[in-house]
Amino acid sequence: MTEKTSVEKTWKAYLNKIEPADRTAMELAKKRWNSVAKPIGSLGILEEDIIKIAGIRGNASGMKLDRSALAVMCADHGVVAEGVSQTGKDVTRIVAENFTKGETSTSKMCRISGTDLYPVDMGMDCEPTGQKEPDMHRILDRKVARGSGNIAREPAMSRTGCLQALLSGIDLAFRLKEMGYEILAAGEMGIGNTTPAAAMSAVLTGLSPEEATGRGAGLSDAGLEKKKKAVEMAVSRFYEKYPEYRNGTKEQYESGELSAVTVLAELGGFDLAGMTGLFLGGAAAKIPVLMDGFLSTVSGLLAVLIRKEAKDYMLASHISTEPAGAAILQMLDLPAPLHMGMHLGEGSGAVAMIPLLRMGAKVYEEMSTFSDISVEQYVDYQEKGEQP
Repeated sequence: MTEKTSVEKTWKAYLNKIEPADRTAMELAKKRWNSVAKPIGSLGILEEDIIKIAGIRGNASGMKLDRSALAVMCADHGVVAEGVSQTGKDVTRIVAENFTKGETSTSKMCRISGTDLYPVDMGMDCEPTGQKEPDMHRILDRKVARGSGNIAREPAMSRTGCLQALLSGIDLAFRLKEMGYEILAAGEMGIGNTTPAAAMSAVLTGLSPEEATGRGAGLSDAGLEKKKKAVEMAVSRFYEKYPEYRNGTKEQYESGELSAVTVLAELGGFDLAGMTGLFLGGAAAKIPVLMDGFLSTVSGLLAVLIRKEAKDYMLASHISTEPAGAAILQMLDLPAPLHMGMHLGEGSGAVAMIPLLRMGAKVYEEMSTFSDISVEQYVDYQEKGEQP
């Protein structure tokens, strides 16, 4: 069996493990919430997320979210050659190494939220420097190649390389669950990576390249124009090669008529593929995975277009200020509780969401019920289709 055949076979086997979340557990979790001595639905999206996590776990009791892990997928992008970023690609490795020292913004946030951070080399343009087993103080080596192609002029990855990156993300989700983590978060680090995300957003949402492209890490007006041009070139190249994808619909992707893997391989990057794999792996391993902002929501959408049941295992955190951020979340139809104008990346918004989920889980598990305090239970008029 050739490596290409083996990769394809493993890919299909993992996708076949993904099935819908447990609806019975979700119904029981909703009943539990309605019995808690507080107004029905008063914790809003937190209640919805805890119900969803019950379905993921297949159990409405023992709601524990004590152990959380953030996987930060790191990779370089050839499109940086088009002048789409303020800094050079060498910064990707510098920040990746700073994750291991606890010297990044997200590292500080992880300390407060009690989240373990694992930087993952998916495709940094350097020699392999990490190790093969997860260690918070070492870069995890899952390198597929030394950076992706310049999407303005060539494919980002081969299909086989893309699948290898996807499989690495899937495998990592299983590995982290085996290590005892109860919830995962997806993050990224890659200079120039909002450019491929914008290009894929344009193809997936129907936005024009100009509408989908933002300033990323803070481009000048001149830099933004270069970035818009690069995204336009990438999208035009893609449509010239795959004209049938123009005006493609979500239903066409989910039916298999169009391939989200093709979009990812042509216009994405190894960090985006790794995050997409993490979402698919979460679904296959039955562990919730939190999305961060623009980059990870694009990856989350790709995961859902590859296997629609993956949506049952994904939670949103915040809406990015990048122009296409809201459009991507709208396609996903997942509510984002945090509206803070964030655009840091690195999984920061997902990490900020974790303490809130823990609060929701504590209320769910430990709050007295109406019967405990001898108070008449609230009626769920909304469920009855009535107004209170």
